[in-house]
Amino acid sequence: MQATQFASNPFALMLDPDAIFRAMDCSDRLARLKRQVFHPLDKPLIARVDASLAEFDHQIDDEADAVDLDA
Repeated sequence: MQATQFASNPFALMLDPDAIFRAMDCSDRLARLKRQVFHPLDKPLIARVDASLAEFDHQIDDEADAVDLDA
């Protein structure tokens, strides 16, 4: 098959994937693309809670539990 037939018929690309990879390797336009690798999930950011804030949260929770017990 000719290259134009591959381009016009995407299913023909599945018949000879090696030809497509060879064409990609020789492509000047693909070689000029800027490439970057992003790994956003490699290191998840774990928020650190200030000790005074954590203590305040516990006080509020304790007060809410005390109000629930009184009701």
